[in-house]
Amino acid sequence: MEAFLVSTGIVALAEMGDKTQLLALVLAARFKKPWPIVLGILTATLINHALAGAVGAWVTTQLGPDVLRWVLGLSFIAMAGWMLIPDKLDDDEADKVPRFGVFGTTVLMFFLAEMGDKTQIATVMLAAKFSAYAWVVAGTTFGMMLANAPVVWLGERVTRLVPIKIVHRVSALFFLALGLLALFNGVSLG
Repeated sequence: MEAFLVSTGIVALAEMGDKTQLLALVLAARFKKPWPIVLGILTATLINHALAGAVGAWVTTQLGPDVLRWVLGLSFIAMAGWMLIPDKLDDDEADKVPRFGVFGTTVLMFFLAEMGDKTQIATVMLAAKFSAYAWVVAGTTFGMMLANAPVVWLGERVTRLVPIKIVHRVSALFFLALGLLALFNGVSLG
């Protein structure tokens, strides 16, 4: 359960102000069909995070515990720094013609936008830290939905109410704490 809760919290915070959250806002404004957009986000996130979680689980079988501890610790600390750099939505992503309908366009755009994104990399690291693949994927997916579904339904009002800089700083602190715990307390990886 710890893997689920930590994964949910970290991804929900990391997603605030992220390019995929901005993409959700653009899709909602453009199509005005929240259900296919939300279902598309869920589908893309499940596929993307399942793959990322599998990579994280595989890494634990390839690295010894000491090497893994250092890789994870330094990776979490790097993520803390990365969280302080806000994402922006590329203009060309907003102008693409939807050939696959609202659902298909959302799945494709979200899947591609998540490739190499903070939340995907966080999923890899969390799956490597916790030996609970399904809980990590469920938690990161739930965190993604917590951050994006309200944006689809409530639009820009939500993004104006949330102080993005503070959310980024809080999530950076979480990543920093996880990194320091992994490095200096020998946190159990299993």
